[in-house]
Amino acid sequence: MKEDQHTEFKRLWKDEFFRELSAFANSQGGTLYIGVEDDGTIVGVKDAKSLLQDMPNKIKNSLGFLADVNLLTEDGKEYIAISVKPQEDGISYDGKYYVRSGSMVQELRGPELASFLMRKAKIHWDSLPHPEAKLSDLDDEAWNFFISTALENKRLNKSAKAESQETVLRKLNLMTEKGELTNAALMLFGKDIERWSPLSAFRIGRFGVNQADLIIHDNIVCPLVLMPDAVIDTLRTKYLVSTVGYEGLYRKETLEMPEEGLREIICNAIMHRDYMGTFIHMRVWADRIQLWNEGILPPTMTIEKLMEEHESQPRNPLIAKVFYLLGFVENWGRGYEKIRDSFEQAHLQVPTFEQVRGGFMATIQREVFQKVQGGQVTTESTDVQKNDQKSGQNTQKWPEKWPEKWPEKAQMIVEAISRNKSVSIQQLEEQLQIGHTTIKKILREMQAEGIIRRVGPDKGGHWEIIEK
Repeated sequence: MKEDQHTEFKRLWKDEFFRELSAFANSQGGTLYIGVEDDGTIVGVKDAKSLLQDMPNKIKNSLGFLADVNLLTEDGKEYIAISVKPQEDGISYDGKYYVRSGSMVQELRGPELASFLMRKAKIHWDSLPHPEAKLSDLDDEAWNFFISTALENKRLNKSAKAESQETVLRKLNLMTEKGELTNAALMLFGKDIERWSPLSAFRIGRFGVNQADLIIHDNIVCPLVLMPDAVIDTLRTKYLVSTVGYEGLYRKETLEMPEEGLREIICNAIMHRDYMGTFIHMRVWADRIQLWNEGILPPTMTIEKLMEEHESQPRNPLIAKVFYLLGFVENWGRGYEKIRDSFEQAHLQVPTFEQVRGGFMATIQREVFQKVQGGQVTTESTDVQKNDQKSGQNTQKWPEKWPEKWPEKAQMIVEAISRNKSVSIQQLEEQLQIGHTTIKKILREMQAEGIIRRVGPDKGGHWEIIEK
């Protein structure tokens, strides 16, 4: 035996271990063994029979439920097994609520505790109504996008096109019988989603050597049905690189990581985040992207189970349903399978996932950007690069040496120039949020290092990246 999400070992009984029993009751259930070392070695307990008699009533009086308490014997040593089943109601110990996360016990606090208690009461935040909200609080563009896209994907009945907005909202349980809009309706289609959830923005930041070195950042605030596209577009234009090639006479740009998998990760963060908590944070580094949203997995779900076939357990089921109707996601728990497949097909590392800081984090390695940055590959995709070499076309490599004082900022400038050779100093200031004097100093150093050159006058000219 070994400790896991269903098993805990204790050498001696202490009343504080009611905490472990309450965590099992609030999660997937489990067994607490008394008289067993952490490594699974059975040492026994001297008062096993006394514990066997006393524990059922102590558990009932302290936690309010019945547990299965058994006396076991191995090699002449007696020990106790206390088995707890998952409980429908939230179980507290000493006024606090605990859940099991792997082999650890975690206390629930703040928004996570509120979400837990609502789930136990079979209530979801996104289904709660706002009596003061009106249909005029919804955004027409977002609503029209939903109707047209859901119909195009054949996931919404054709009759919805002729039905009133109120009728469709009622059918989707986004409006109550009393005519009150739910949190889900206001977040999905609201003109001002921060009015209903003040920390609902999707934050993106490009970082340099550490978290204090923030180079550029964006706050994306829009109706949730428009947010995945807004995030992808922002990443494509300001934060990620695209390989460029040609199919015949047609120019083709390919994002540095598979968009299908990236979009799935983004949609999951938007759907499953705790909207009573803080912002979604996407930190973009030179070597990786880390996407964090507040809200741990349901007690019956683990990271390992996510990677396998599993039932979908959305934190916000009404929001998730609309994302399904839009074709953003599937509703069969296949999201992580799609992520894995898309990255494997692109011959890239599969993203990793973990629960950290009261939330869920996905980490995506930027393998293509690292190769481009180090001059190992060109800005063209592998196949296009081979074709270009055959046809004698030159490909542009990234510099191997950056200005020592501003390496990350120099990289961002090169990325901006690669997208727009005519980019002005003022535009660079706005895009990178770097001061005018600093931008000019970096540009001078980059020209001195032979990384870039200015062709033509300040007005009307353009930048070129010098091949190495």
